[in-house]
Amino acid sequence: MKRTLTLIILAITAITASAQVGDPRNMLSVGFNAGMGTSNVSFVPSIKQQTHLGPTFGVQVRHISEKYFFLICGIQMECNYARRGWTEKIEDGSGDTYSRMADYIEVPFLAHLGFGREIRGFQGFINLGPQVSYLIKDDEKYSKTWDTSNRPNQVTEQYGKAIENKLDYGITASVGLEMHTGTGNFGLEGRYYFGLGNIFGITKKDYFARCANSTISLRATYTFNLF
Repeated sequence: MKRTLTLIILAITAITASAQVGDPRNMLSVGFNAGMGTSNVSFVPSIKQQTHLGPTFGVQVRHISEKYFFLICGIQMECNYARRGWTEKIEDGSGDTYSRMADYIEVPFLAHLGFGREIRGFQGFINLGPQVSYLIKDDEKYSKTWDTSNRPNQVTEQYGKAIENKLDYGITASVGLEMHTGTGNFGLEGRYYFGLGNIFGITKKDYFARCANSTISLRATYTFNLF
């Protein structure tokens, strides 16, 4: 799966970075985004989880280099804050609750493919590329009552365990729609992040075999053209 995703990214990047085989463009826009995301961590052994919401916001820069047939091709770079983590679904009758908040600074490097009106009107788009993130804050929330003796799967290693790998990396992809106007570009975007790294160690001596982030977010965007 990692190889397939890498090949897709390289193929799209090659299109946007290739010699000018389409109609050349030189459009630079900057702006910001803000929204909410729901996240979880894929654990092996598994941990039951429920909806874990967190905010996300940041700035972005996009450069459009050419139009290839109907595709408007470019690259996009962002710097975002995002709250990730997980909330456990504890069903052992103890009444315990547990959630982990993990705050990250994210830097996606995205190939941007648009289709539709370039100047005024609506334009759909797809973004795809790698993302690196760095953990800036890690916080646990326990309920006042706390009894782990009756957990159905006896997975308790995560409690009180600090996130060991602060650097995270993975693949992010999004689809969205923008309305281009004389005062700027207003957009709505749905995004999925699939983590390839692990928040804890996964060597033979470690408890977990996998513990990777994943996030689905919905965000609004506003950008304006510099030239």
